[in-house]
Amino acid sequence: MPAGSPDDVAVVIPARNEADRIQATVTAAAGLPRVGLVVVVDDGSGDATGAAARRAGAITMRHARNRGKAAAMQTGASAVGLVDQRERRERPRHLLFLDADLGESAAQAGPLADPVIAGTADMTIAVFATTVKLGGHGLVVGLSGAGIRRAAGWRPAQPLNGQRCLTRAAFEAARPLARGWGVETALTIDLLRQGFRVTEVEVELAHRATGTGLHAQLHRAHQLADVARALAVRL
Repeated sequence: MPAGSPDDVAVVIPARNEADRIQATVTAAAGLPRVGLVVVVDDGSGDATGAAARRAGAITMRHARNRGKAAAMQTGASAVGLVDQRERRERPRHLLFLDADLGESAAQAGPLADPVIAGTADMTIAVFATTVKLGGHGLVVGLSGAGIRRAAGWRPAQPLNGQRCLTRAAFEAARPLARGWGVETALTIDLLRQGFRVTEVEVELAHRATGTGLHAQLHRAHQLADVARALAVRL
């Protein structure tokens, strides 16, 4: 295992209406090696997501209205920065972003942090060992992957995967973050263009399948629009 202090990783979990899974996700994430704190950003949930996260021991931030994934990531990273300042840390914590619906499988996210802690990568991107093919999702993945390859010369296996670990320096270099669901695509392009080292790590993680119903199709339409916007200013 890479050398490092026992608490040099902070987990940031953007969450919206995940009251049924957030407790399990937080508990699993808090048990990961090197994790010193877990921050959940309740992005305008209409359920008890925030309360469930607090019960599990997470620092919880709340957006009064839904502001999107990128805004939630920024709020979480800012909260980690404030804790680091309060603790007068010599080095800022690395940021491990996880989805709220991972549940108990979040306990398998540790390998994402290892290359960052070891200093061999500035950002890691998860590749799920087991994937579920979902109707319509391939269009968004294809657009993101092709756009990243065109803009930065490399195509990740799962370009939209939100499970990522970054150094604080890499995160700051990527600001301002692209809007909403375009954030992962933009992160990869912006960091590669600046010479940061990005690598993929296979992990045994799994999240809720979004299905093929109307709600799922609307979600993917929003994803497609956000990814297209992120690429439009980078190609």
